[in-house]
Amino acid sequence: MTIVGEVLAVFNAGSTSLKFGAYAPTSGGSPNLLCRGRIDSMQGDPHFVVTRPDGAPWATHAWGDGHSLDHAAALQFVITWLEANLRGAKVVGAGHRIVLGGERYEAPVRIDSDVLDYLEGLVAMEPSHQAANLSGARGFASAFPGIPQVACFDTSFHRTMPEIAQTYALPQAVRDLGVRHWGFHGLSYEYISRQLATVAPTARRVIAAHLGGGASLCALSQGRSVETTMGFGALSGLPMATRCGDLPPEALLYLLRHKSFDETSLEAMLYGVSGLLGLSGISGDMRVLQDSPDPRAAAAIDYFAYAMAKYVGAYVGVLGGLDALVFTAGIGENSPPVRAALCARLAWLGVALDPVANAAGGPLISALESAVSVWVIPTDEELMIAQHTQAVLAPRRLTQATTAP
Repeated sequence: MTIVGEVLAVFNAGSTSLKFGAYAPTSGGSPNLLCRGRIDSMQGDPHFVVTRPDGAPWATHAWGDGHSLDHAAALQFVITWLEANLRGAKVVGAGHRIVLGGERYEAPVRIDSDVLDYLEGLVAMEPSHQAANLSGARGFASAFPGIPQVACFDTSFHRTMPEIAQTYALPQAVRDLGVRHWGFHGLSYEYISRQLATVAPTARRVIAAHLGGGASLCALSQGRSVETTMGFGALSGLPMATRCGDLPPEALLYLLRHKSFDETSLEAMLYGVSGLLGLSGISGDMRVLQDSPDPRAAAAIDYFAYAMAKYVGAYVGVLGGLDALVFTAGIGENSPPVRAALCARLAWLGVALDPVANAAGGPLISALESAVSVWVIPTDEELMIAQHTQAVLAPRRLTQATTAP
């Protein structure tokens, strides 16, 4: 059993899942991971799994088919488990991933009722994630009203983009409604930026590819975001597992005029059955597509690489060159074929992979003669949330007790 004192809990709440981590705060340093886990299928067959810091399994729990959990109940279970299994643990703060901070919040902020009310007002901008993230925060406040919470925003990292990159060519009155290029996956890109400062300190012009169920690219200049593919919401940019990526707006108007869809069914189609699933007709899971002999699967993967290559070309122009390319997240970290497919399209930039290093997963996967270094760097959004939460709550003088797995 791990012996701890104060604990920071970190949450990433989805519509039917809850990812979490537990960290021991430190005095000035980065919080130390104690465990991480998740509850999946909360609305029908919830099951809980937690792993130790080294990734080894620790515990599981299943409620049974037909059972359901709301966020408050899921959070209550997690906190109770943490305090029972981390001996001496006392949860003293919670950090939440919130995708959209809007114009008011460009940095992590301590949560109160006014903060939650403002963030609730942004749900219409990004309904697929914002509402679920806030359910986690509200659920925690209900279950543990005395424990302070911190909101950490995916949009924060992209506020360094030049104003021109954050602006759409729309009337001022429309832009005043909040229609702007927000950018997402910011916590992941912030982590990658910090890692690059260590592994590739001379790389000033970088394109990072966060490739998972949601996928995006980010152009980084000296560690700061200057462009990113996700725009106003989480649909735009690259095709994703089930999300469409870029579409001409007139096509959406056509579908509405044609009466093929109404607002609700159009949103469901764009978010839920498009992307790799829509292209292949097989699956949105890259692992399934890579294993499939169906030519539609190969075509979907090729489309994915093609879409990335288009954006890389544009971002090289924005950056004025390219020093490094980074792959991260589920597909980026675990799919040598996808990495190879994109890099093959970037040979004109002097990108050359080392096939053995690519198959092994890196971290450095480019050949010695490559003009651009290519990296695989696992992301850690939960650690970024823990660091931000510790910093915001620092006046509480959080201290670390002893930890021993």
